[in-house]
Amino acid sequence: MPFHIKSVGALGTGDIYYKGGQNWTQTYADRKQYSSSSDATNAKDATITRSIGGRTYNYRLDVFKNASVVSE
Repeated sequence: MPFHIKSVGALGTGDIYYKGGQNWTQTYADRKQYSSSSDATNAKDATITRSIGGRTYNYRLDVFKNASVVSE
């Protein structure tokens, strides 16, 4: 059973689906699919690491904070 990551679009514009990288789409067919719930959860919970001016920052995109893993 495939899984995907779903969230709510900005200003309540409807559901959006994780496409990969930092990309989201409103097109259901373009969503990234995962073979297990744990793979999708790991992708949803991943942090981004950036180095700016010699300092390292870890953060998570806000869109993932309200996202959920959905089975099909």
